[in-house]
Amino acid sequence: MDVSQYLEIFLDETKEHLQSLNTEILNLEQDPENTGTINEIFRAAHSLKGMAGTMGYKRMQNLTHDMENVFSEVRNGTIKVKGNMIDILFQCLDALEEYLNNIQETGDEGTNENEPLIKLLNDVLDSKEGGEPQKEKKPQAKAEASEESDSKWKDIKFDDTQKRVLSEAASQGKKVYGITVKVQESCILKAARAFLVFKALEELGEVLISNPSVQDIEDERFELDFSLIFVSDSSLDKVLDSIKGVSEIEGAQGALIEDEQIISAAAIEVSQSEAPAVAAEEGESVPAAEKANQPAPVSKAVEKKAPVSKPVVNRTVRVDIEKLDVLMNLVSELIIAKNSLVSASVGDRNNSVNEHIEYLESVTTNLHESVMKVRMVPIESVVNKFPRMIRDLSKKLDKKMELYMSGEETELDRTVVDEIGDPLMHLLRNAADHGLESGAVRKSKGKPEVGSIFLDAYQDGNNVVIEVRDDGAGINTAAVKEKAIMKGVITPEQGENMSDQEIINLLFNAGFSTSEVVSDVSGRGVGLDVVKSKIESLSGEVEVKSKIDVGSTWTIRLPLTLAIIQALMVDVGGEKYAISLGSIQTIEDIIPSDIKTVQNKEVIHLRGIVIPLIRLSEVLDIASKKNPEDNMTVVIVKKGDRLSGIVVDELMGQQEIVIKSLGKYITRCKVISGATILGDGEVALILDTNALF
Repeated sequence: MDVSQYLEIFLDETKEHLQSLNTEILNLEQDPENTGTINEIFRAAHSLKGMAGTMGYKRMQNLTHDMENVFSEVRNGTIKVKGNMIDILFQCLDALEEYLNNIQETGDEGTNENEPLIKLLNDVLDSKEGGEPQKEKKPQAKAEASEESDSKWKDIKFDDTQKRVLSEAASQGKKVYGITVKVQESCILKAARAFLVFKALEELGEVLISNPSVQDIEDERFELDFSLIFVSDSSLDKVLDSIKGVSEIEGAQGALIEDEQIISAAAIEVSQSEAPAVAAEEGESVPAAEKANQPAPVSKAVEKKAPVSKPVVNRTVRVDIEKLDVLMNLVSELIIAKNSLVSASVGDRNNSVNEHIEYLESVTTNLHESVMKVRMVPIESVVNKFPRMIRDLSKKLDKKMELYMSGEETELDRTVVDEIGDPLMHLLRNAADHGLESGAVRKSKGKPEVGSIFLDAYQDGNNVVIEVRDDGAGINTAAVKEKAIMKGVITPEQGENMSDQEIINLLFNAGFSTSEVVSDVSGRGVGLDVVKSKIESLSGEVEVKSKIDVGSTWTIRLPLTLAIIQALMVDVGGEKYAISLGSIQTIEDIIPSDIKTVQNKEVIHLRGIVIPLIRLSEVLDIASKKNPEDNMTVVIVKKGDRLSGIVVDELMGQQEIVIKSLGKYITRCKVISGATILGDGEVALILDTNALF
């Protein structure tokens, strides 16, 4: 069977299972007795084993099989979760991640058998209570189980309604069977085999009750057998033969249930109420949904029962990002078409044209919003891996620390989410290594021994803000200044005149590190400059605030989308430029005499704030159309807490524009972030105000 067509799905689902395992094993470390967590880990390992086996990745299958074995024993209570076991499990996840990366890059899992890891897992199995090797116990346990499991259907309990249904079916000459089906131990996809059993039985009659429930069987929440109550006209042999015809089914046992047995089941239920239920862990049995071929009288009786709620199916669709890009491009063209219509209708009072434009405007806006929603994904997929990273750093740096996260459901454009993982990772590592002090130092300062790192995300207008905070030592500006002078980043004279905030901003310089020792965590001078350049390439900004002995806060501000924005169109020397509305604070009319000079730089004094001026005509090397004595139009833009005034010749109005990348054509000109096509077909460049600062 050619499984290559399923590779994409396999990769996606494996990533989800690995992330789930990461989260659940962290939870298990905090609460080793939590059965819900243990079951979740067992199921994820089991699913991974099945998927790897189906795809033919034997090494991956072997490792997950041994992980599943360990958790099977943990579920049974024969093994207790201890600290070293958590470390082994995390090593297993790293090994699985390595297999996954190999498969992603080459289509093959590689040659690493991970024998030391498998030995560690088997050592955990051999060390279980009682000390008896597992292999010697197995045959006897299996023999006992086979005797019990043949008649497990007898443990199914009927409520009054179910008894009436079964009794009515029996009175019409229908046969009611109790059946137990056993799946082979080597079976990879148990749920799929169970589905085929149900499918085979549907041709002969009606499955009324199953234990475990149908939903649990679908979710593979059962061991190697399940039981059914089945109504049919066929003989028992024919029913059992149809079940045995399904591959990977070890066998099926059953018996005819007499009408008296159904009625007397109430007595059995009372007498057994004190005995432990066989399938207690998997939940009580529930009737399957009614089927079309149900005997008519049975249907009437079933209708009286409370309906069984079917779980909501995961209503998400994986869409190739390239397909969304095509869709986005079509929306872009539609907006350009709308702009053309607007241009054509200027001066035309024909109402029908205006109506068409209004309709087109409404359609394009709705289409744009819906496409944007498709592209939006929660940042959860990125931040989920950080708790594990902080746990590992805590051990490596020998510092106690906790990570607190909020706003994981905040949504961002998919292209942005894919890119922010590395910058956030750098900031968190920085907080753990540089920000937080050692336990002894924290105690001497009267702080809790365990340091706190916070990762908060929230939407703010058309931006998403992500903050990384710590309650550490804060940034020592004197040490930063000294290092900057030593490295030649600034001169001693410049250092004298710099504010604390300006000194802190030096940390974003390439190759700058205050670490005395180079470790695998930090100290190589790679990190904050990478963070800054990556965030600014996404049209975002990053800033830092710090207070000695209180801690530091790193704030990343990102636009919700990088495709279509509201912009102010301006004219400079007869050329048209676009400035994103998101970065504009106000627009001012300034008299030339209001301009002052500070250190040979032009500034204006506006409502108690000194704002530096940037003349676009000089930056872009265009002759301004305005006379020097004319009043100036100044667009006040912001970057974090800083303001600048951009001098333009005239304003042309607000417009929704489509950002078209200029790719590698413009790499040196940092002030231009892209281009757009206007209604008359003319190209206007988009200014990057962050770069102008």
